[in-house]
Amino acid sequence: MSPINCHELHQLFKILDTNEDGLVSIEELKGLLEKTGVQISLDELKTIVGNTCLDLMDFWVFYDVFNKHNPIDGHHRSKEVEQEMMEGDILKAFKMFDMNDDGFISSEELQSTLSRLGLWNDDSGQRSCRSMIEFYDTNNDGVLDFEEFKNMLLLPKSFDSTGT
Repeated sequence: MSPINCHELHQLFKILDTNEDGLVSIEELKGLLEKTGVQISLDELKTIVGNTCLDLMDFWVFYDVFNKHNPIDGHHRSKEVEQEMMEGDILKAFKMFDMNDDGFISSEELQSTLSRLGLWNDDSGQRSCRSMIEFYDTNNDGVLDFEEFKNMLLLPKSFDSTGT
């Protein structure tokens, strides 16, 4: 599998998101993997993903992790190297959201970045971003620091912006 750039990955996500709800189901993901020659059961995939669907950010993380475990050159990396690479990738993503470079992600920065990526529905309003920040903000300071952002990406904790 050749690595693809962010734009191509976003386009792939849009193609897989057939009902345009901003999510790719593990069934759709399984179909994609099978087309690339990867055989995996839905149960295995659900265990790996930690959920029944992925939003774009989760999809990026999945692709990145999957690509690192199946490197193009055929050389497997040590767990330490993979961990360092993942940490670096998460830091890059964090910096993309931390627009004012203060070391924190505010609800305004979250909304602005998601809007730039085409992942934000203006009808949702600022309240949903604040709710998301509050959900993952373990020290209750109203913003996400790097560790909280990393936990948001890596720990299977489900946020429901509708409040249901």
